[in-house]
This record gives sequence, structure tokens and C-alpha cells, in this order.
Amino acid sequence: MARQAVLYDENAIQTLDALTHIRKRTGMYIGRVGNGSNPNDGIYVLLKEVVDNSIDEFIMGVGKRIEIKRDGELMQIRDYGRGIPLGKVVDCVSKINTGGKYNDDVFQFSVGLNGVGTKAVNALSDHFEVCSWRDGKFKRARFAQGRIKDEKGGKEPEKNGTFVEFRPDPEIFGEYEWRDELIHHRLRYYAFLNTGLTVAYNGQSFKSKHGLKDLLEEELGEEESLYDVVHQSQDRLEFAFTHTNNYGETYFSFVNGQHTSDGGTHQSAFREGLLKGINEFAKKSFAGPDVRDGLIGAVAVKIQEPVFESQTKNKLGSTDVRGWIVPAVKESVQLWLLKNPEIAEKVIRKIETNEKLRKELQAVKKKARERAKATAIRIPKLMDCKIHLGSKKPREDESTIFLTEGDSAGGSMVQSRDVDTQAIFSLKGKPLNCFGLKRDAVYKNEELYNIMRALGIEDSIDDLRYNRVVIATDADVDGMHIRNLLLTYFLRYFEELVTRGHVYILETPLFRVRNKKETIYCYSEKERDRAMDRLRGPEVTRFKGLGEISPKEFDNFIGEDIRLQQVRVRAMSEVTKALEFYMGKNTPQRKEFIVDNLIHEVV
Repeated sequence: MARQAVLYDENAIQTLDALTHIRKRTGMYIGRVGNGSNPNDGIYVLLKEVVDNSIDEFIMGVGKRIEIKRDGELMQIRDYGRGIPLGKVVDCVSKINTGGKYNDDVFQFSVGLNGVGTKAVNALSDHFEVCSWRDGKFKRARFAQGRIKDEKGGKEPEKNGTFVEFRPDPEIFGEYEWRDELIHHRLRYYAFLNTGLTVAYNGQSFKSKHGLKDLLEEELGEEESLYDVVHQSQDRLEFAFTHTNNYGETYFSFVNGQHTSDGGTHQSAFREGLLKGINEFAKKSFAGPDVRDGLIGAVAVKIQEPVFESQTKNKLGSTDVRGWIVPAVKESVQLWLLKNPEIAEKVIRKIETNEKLRKELQAVKKKARERAKATAIRIPKLMDCKIHLGSKKPREDESTIFLTEGDSAGGSMVQSRDVDTQAIFSLKGKPLNCFGLKRDAVYKNEELYNIMRALGIEDSIDDLRYNRVVIATDADVDGMHIRNLLLTYFLRYFEELVTRGHVYILETPLFRVRNKKETIYCYSEKERDRAMDRLRGPEVTRFKGLGEISPKEFDNFIGEDIRLQQVRVRAMSEVTKALEFYMGKNTPQRKEFIVDNLIHEVV
């Protein structure tokens, strides 16, 4: 039967006002919505947009304290800056493209340049209140879903500044939960990037004396570095770095206080300047990977009118920053090495060791490549997709590779996947435990080598072919073990893959509860119990392996409603400790831990 054409005339053309557009196309303004379990979820973006305005006040030299309070779902932010001009309070929080940050004389180094941030917070909150105090006078306004409810003003002997109170709208965000550990992490960054600023949250204060140096030292924790953190601070540029005995490179980069988790042109310029500074000091031509292997660094820049690659500002795209960042870093590094000959000797020795190890790996790499070529032209066990990260094609951010446990699970996923954006790599069995092993283990072990090839990360994490690397294993002891082995592999050799937020765990249902009329998939025992109470005469199935889920059913779990848990690292120091405890040779301690935490399941 032919499909009936939908009438397309003048009546089909709609013009949405800004408020309706924000609520209807939320993702364009805040990225993902989420439920509060991920630091990039929308509720944290709303908080960031408000706090960024207070940070901008501090950057301009006004207001050294920001107070944040949370009461349930309600968030309050009070700064002691200049306060919004009273006649423009309502406009600044409700009219798109209205703000003071277009004026470079007022806000020189602001993140929020598009006049959208606070308006989006207002539009996406079921309750929003703003109050500004200036020189003994105030203006207060209350909104609901972006629509003004009331406003008033007058005289009030309060300190200058701005107060914002909001509650994310459940119509947009559904069921969500603020997580204090994620808020703490963000506020710590604010303190590191703004020395002298105090950020208070529910009675806990965050403050830093030494900026990015404090950040790296906290990230390192008890983990030993080869030398004390190098720290340089200039008007528009601050950076810090040191070397460790780990593999790969790890960076924390920021623009005008915004954490650019995906790096960008400023991070690339910092890396280039570091390489040039060391090479000119040593009068050598060390390769970039040799200089940077084992490096942990941080860079923060202040620039006017930054260009980001998305509204969520995770990656800087401004190309003009290279011209001044590279020489500034190069000269600072050269001067620092000249002033610190003992540390300079350690740096050069580390680089020479990296160079020696890289050359020793060449023969191992060659054999691995010859073996792979002899096995097959394509990567064994990889069912690839059509669209990859970095391809500049639509949906490249959706590109995903599932690392699955065996052919049975892989078979179901292959039949239900999106061939454009979802690739499947089926593991043969349990991967090698590579904790404590050298980098040549990647090339000597066929499976680890093929995973690296499939991801495209042999030379650099920047060459990653998929935006999401999803570990999909059974919900049993073996599945958990395989998950831990894969995480050990990534954290051991490709740590930045995790720190950049590319690694996820696939959540699949543990139970299927159904009767003749309805089927409910449950991800926990509590959900199962609720479903059993809801349905009359239910049949309950416990999924013990992914292979037990039919291809038709699997489509529900890797499609639009996919549930992914992002693998996050709270601090770099925790990685080594965790891997040593769970994957190292401390068998008695680990056995005691397992016994103490054993959960006895009765089926």
C-alpha cells in the first residue's frame, strides 16, 4: 500500500519563540539530559551556567566568595560580585542574546559569550528565582518554566551581588538525583583555576593557593612523580606538568575556567611548545611520543571570544591561540630547565628511556603486524560500522564499539545493531591480565593487539575511531572478571581513553517480567518486585548471559533507550591503587575483601 503524503503548505511551517525552542530542543543547549549519574548530565550543566557567571565576576576582580547550597532538588547560588544592573535583571535571565558579555570592556575573558546560559537554566526549571543587589537597592523576579510570575524591587541593605535559585523541571529531566561527589569535583576545578577564590558548598569550602600545581598534586596523590610538578603562570596562560612511570599522556585543559575535557587547539599548542622547549634545551630532536610518554599535564588559557566546537564547550576550536601559546610554553620550559639542571637531567633521562623502549618495541610491533596480516586483512572478530569518530559525518558522536563476551552475545547484537554507528568486537575468552606487564604485552597478545587496532589508538588517542567504547559482558562472575580485565588494559596502556570519558559499561536487564498483555524489563531486584506486583500472573525470567537475550529483544537495549554507565576516574592516584588491589598479587588481602563483601543470592 502506498504511503499517504503529508500535506506540506504554509500551515506546516512553524516559528518557535526562544523559550519554547529551548524546552523542545533541550539537547542543542545543554547536551545530554541524563538523570544525574554522569557529570555531563544536564542538571550539572545548569549549575555550571549559573556558577560561570559568578566566576566571571571574580575574574573581573569583584567578589572572592561564592556560596552554593542544595536543599533536595533545589539549588541556590549567591555571589558577591557587582550584581546584574537592576533595570536588566529580568531581560538577562529570560531574553536570548541579552547580556553584558558581548562587551569586551566589561567581560574580557568569559566562557558564556552567547547570551544563552542563564536563560536555558530559567527555561528548563520549574522554579527559578533571581535577585540582584546594587548599592543598597535590589530587584527580584520569580519564574516557572521560563515564564515570569512576579517581580519586585526597592531598597535593601545587602552586600552587592547576585542570587539565583532553581529546580530542574521534572517534565524535562524526569527522575534525577544530584550527586555531591560530582558537584565537589566540578567545584574543585573552579578553585584550582581561580586562586584566591573560595567556593563554599553546603558547609564545605574549596580553595587553592597554587592553581594547576595543586590540581596535579591532588590527582597524583601518593603516586610518585619523577620530579616536583613544574608550574608556570602568566597573564593569559598557566600550565603545570611532571612525568610519572605510567604509560601514555594525561591532560587537564581549561579555557576561561571551562574544563575542555576533549582538549582542543590550546592543548595541542601546549604539547607542541613543551616538545620544542625540551628539544631546544637538549639540542636534540626527540620525538613527541618519547617526550610525552608518562606525562601528566594541565593547561589553562584566558582568551577573548573563544570558539568551541559545541554549545557544551568541551573542545576549543580557536586556531589563533597556537601563535602565542607555543612560543610562551617553549620559552618557559627552556628557562625552567636552565635554572634547574638536576631536574633537567631527570627529564632528559626519562625521555631517553622512553626512546630506547620505543625502539625495542619496533621489532615486536613488526612481528605483530606481520602476524595480523597473515591472519586476515580485516581485524578478526570485528563487525565494523560505517560512520566513525573524526569522519566529519553526521552522527559521528554516536559511533560506538561494543566489546562483547563471546560469539553468542555478539551474534544477538550484530542482528539488532545500527550498522551505521554500532560496531561489534567479540572477545574469544578472558583477556590477559596485563597489570604489571610492559607495553610489549599489547603486541605479543593477539587479542589485546586486535582491540587496539580496532579502536585505532596505537599511535594516539586522538585517532580513536569510536566515540563510545562499551564493555558488554554477562551479569555474572565471569562477566565481571572480563570487565575488570578490559578496564585494567585500558587504564594500564591507554589511560586517557578513560579520562576523556570514552569508556562505558552496557547495562542490560537482569529480569524479564511478563504476562500475556505486557512485558517489563528490570535492571534490579527492586524493579523486578515492583513489576511482579503490577502484573497479574507474571512469568519471571532471569537473564544470566547476554546470549540468552534474543536479537529482537536486544534492539530495546542498544537503541534509543540504551543504558550506559560511564567509567570515571575521580583522581589519577586512585587508578594505581585500585589496579594493584584488584588485579595485582595481593591475594590474601583481596581474598579477605571478597569474603567480607560476599553477597549470597538465593535463586
